[in-house]
Amino acid sequence: MSAAGPSSATGRVGVGIIGAGVISTQYLTNLTTFADVEVLFIADLDTERARERAEEFGVPGHGTVAELLATAEVEVVVNLTIPSVHVEVGEQIVAAGKHVWSEKPLALDRDGGRALLQAADRAGVRVACAPDTMLGASFQTALRTVRSGRIGDVLNALVLLQSPGPESWHPSPEFLFDGGAGPLFDIGPYYLTALVHLLGPVARVTGYATRFGRATLAEDVVSASFELESGALGTGLWSYGTRESRDEVRILGTEGSLRFSTFGEEPLVLTTAEGERAIEAPYPATVQLPLIQTVVDELTGRGTCPSTGESAVRTARVVDTLLAEHRERHGLTFS
Repeated sequence: MSAAGPSSATGRVGVGIIGAGVISTQYLTNLTTFADVEVLFIADLDTERARERAEEFGVPGHGTVAELLATAEVEVVVNLTIPSVHVEVGEQIVAAGKHVWSEKPLALDRDGGRALLQAADRAGVRVACAPDTMLGASFQTALRTVRSGRIGDVLNALVLLQSPGPESWHPSPEFLFDGGAGPLFDIGPYYLTALVHLLGPVARVTGYATRFGRATLAEDVVSASFELESGALGTGLWSYGTRESRDEVRILGTEGSLRFSTFGEEPLVLTTAEGERAIEAPYPATVQLPLIQTVVDELTGRGTCPSTGESAVRTARVVDTLLAEHRERHGLTFS
């Protein structure tokens, strides 16, 4: 994680949540069943919504962000606010001397992410960030398969996300049409994080972004070409506004290929000279729990967290590069 701050005392780690919106239900469903965590406070600009969520999940405290940050027993704060204020809220959390777990993206650009990490370093606290899908069964199976050499030396990777748009699955998608949203910001981190954990860091990237007539500041379509430090090449496409929905990662090597989904329940498909083989790896019921477990393990000295503020800033660097021309063309600035 981003700083070597003091470890939590042995025992349950006190957690507070900022943001009582849609995604908080999934987090609370997981966190309130986690033996090492005690959710102590829920805060929201809408304090009535915070109260309702706290009562729904048996959380003892609810109210404003200031009240949460003043609660001494809260050691880790889960930041579930909208992306445009992730850094602002994150800086308030670290200024209160508390560790940050942030929904993705950590920041709207790399400068914002770096500023948050520097603030955390000064405060002696740690920063971790979604996504955590690389700890799920499907990705871990893909990782073992690639590392086993079953597909030989990796030559290239393809990632593809097509969707009608967030209005097809989110009950309140307005913030996902703002600048700093779009398929690359909202969904891209899952794929970029998977590729880096599978194949290593991105060395160079280029790409294009555009929007097709929708009343939104966010881009609808982003295409990318990148070279990894390993020498493998990759291509990515993230697109909203299509009738068809597709979710696919394909890794191609000298001896075969591996295809899998980031969000779907279909099996992985391994293709070699022996033919095609389906590998079952069900999507986990608890999406956020595995990574937050690693945050708690690091705070209690029992392990390390693989998805840090630093890794999130590396993702922001790739996003910055891909969207630079689009932002300049439309006058989008975030720092």
